[in-house]
Amino acid sequence: MRYYLRENTLFVRGSYRSLSTGVGGGIGTVSTLLNHTLRPDWDGQEPLRELALVASREGLPADFFGLLTTVRMQHLCILQYDFVTVFISAGIHKESPGTINIIVCSSQGMSDAALAGAIITATEAKSEALRGLGHPFYGTPTDAVIIASEGVVVHPSAGIHTEVGHRIHAAVLFGIPEALRRHEGVVTREASSYFIFSRFGGDHWVEWLPKACPYYPCHFEGQRCEFCYCPFYPCGDESLGQWVRSSSRNGPVWNCAGCTLLHQPGIADYLKQNPEASLRELKMRQREKQNEA
Repeated sequence: MRYYLRENTLFVRGSYRSLSTGVGGGIGTVSTLLNHTLRPDWDGQEPLRELALVASREGLPADFFGLLTTVRMQHLCILQYDFVTVFISAGIHKESPGTINIIVCSSQGMSDAALAGAIITATEAKSEALRGLGHPFYGTPTDAVIIASEGVVVHPSAGIHTEVGHRIHAAVLFGIPEALRRHEGVVTREASSYFIFSRFGGDHWVEWLPKACPYYPCHFEGQRCEFCYCPFYPCGDESLGQWVRSSSRNGPVWNCAGCTLLHQPGIADYLKQNPEASLRELKMRQREKQNEA
C-alpha cells in the first residue's frame, strides 16, 4: 500500500480486493482508492464522473473505488494498527447531515465474506463513537465505507472478535471523535493527522506530531521526518534492517531503527514528488547522490 495527498484528494494505491458502498462501488479488484473533497461550487451532478476526472488528472487507470466528501483533507485522520490502516474524514453540520467516510486497508488478505463483515464492524464502531459523543444518530445519509485488502487470504471473517475486526473496530472508534474535532476546529492541524497504536507503556494511541517530537533528531541534525512511519515497512531489505525476535508477541518483527534512507532530505523530497517510487529506485538515487558528493 502507498498513500498520498494531492491538493484535496487522498490517493491509496496498491492491488486490492475491495468492497465499496460509495458511488460506483461494489466488489472487485482495483488499483486505487480515493477520498475526494468536492469544490464548494460543485453542482451535485454526475458524482462518478467527478471521481473519474480526479483519477484521470492524476494519470491513474480507471479501476478505482472512490468516496466524495465536503470535509477538507487537512482534517483527515490516518490510523495505523499493525497490518490495518484506516482513513477517516468526518463532518457533521447543523444545517446539513454531513458525511463520514471510512477507508480500511489491510496488508493481510481478507476473503470476500470478511470484506463484507468488516463493513459491519466499521459501521458498528462508527455508531458507538457517535453515541459516545452524545449524538442522537448513528450516522448520516451519505456515509460510505471502503474495505480493501492485499495478499493471500488469511482472514476468513472480520467480526469484532477476530484479529482484523478488533483492529478495525478500535481504529474507527478512536478515529471518529478525532476527525470530528479537527473538522469542528476543536483541534487544529496544518495537515492530516497520523496516529499509531502503541504497546509501549500499555496499549494506547499516539499521534505523531513532527514539531513536538521528543526524539528529534533521532538520526542526524537536519533530518526530514515526513516519513517517520516508513511506507515500505517491513521492507525486508537486510541492507536497511533485520528481523529480530519480538519480546511481546510470537514470531520475528522487522527492526530498521538504524535506517536513515527516508530521512535524507533529497530522498524525502524525491518520494514526495514521486509517491509510487520503489525502494530500489530510492536506493539508486541515494547512490547517485553519494557519488556526486
